[in-house]
Amino acid sequence: MLILRGVIGGLFQVAMFGSLLVVPAGLVSGGTWYWSRALLFLGVYGCVLLISIVALAIKAPANLEARLRPPVSRKQPVADRIVTTVLMLWGVGWFVSILVDVFSWKLLPAPSFAVSAFGAVLSVVGFGIVMAAIYENSFAVPIVEDQTEVGQVLVDTGPYARVRHPLYLGMLPFVAGISLWLESYTSLIVSFGFLVVIVGRLVVEERMLRQTLPGYSEYVEKVPYRLVPFVW
Repeated sequence: MLILRGVIGGLFQVAMFGSLLVVPAGLVSGGTWYWSRALLFLGVYGCVLLISIVALAIKAPANLEARLRPPVSRKQPVADRIVTTVLMLWGVGWFVSILVDVFSWKLLPAPSFAVSAFGAVLSVVGFGIVMAAIYENSFAVPIVEDQTEVGQVLVDTGPYARVRHPLYLGMLPFVAGISLWLESYTSLIVSFGFLVVIVGRLVVEERMLRQTLPGYSEYVEKVPYRLVPFVW
């Protein structure tokens, strides 16, 4: 059952985030397993994620199915396998940098409550952009691959009418917002590494789309911005 698979996948993701935040937090010097800010983040994110999964399963099941695809494929370019690996390793390092900075490094002053609250809102907004992109595009799989065999068509509606990669656009405020939400300016700086990796993936993805997706070159002319409207 699609909803069950989606919910299990969502719970696994929340558990993975918790294992990178809360579990190590109780092991570092000065840390605690009762890290209220991280527990709040996991609770809010888990609820929003599960609601979104159920909504997708009802309104756009094919789109949810696409997101549940394995993170590897025989059609995945070697370059994207490398970028995907780097992205996952960076994600682990970024999460760890948050808890280590909060409890040990303290390289920069902690954000104020207002800034932390702004980070929470920023993160939720970013997640909303990600979900809007997934809802609009049933071919938004987790990896770069040739989807000609499954009849991929060009999507230029919704957020795709503004930027060519709205899913990645949403991930930027989502990641940056989490750093502020969990009170770490240092991890906010580290989060800019995500932008570097994403740019690398965009190069790989657009090269494949130009070769395999009819009309993509014309779409590039119509929507000139890859990631950020009016910027790039």
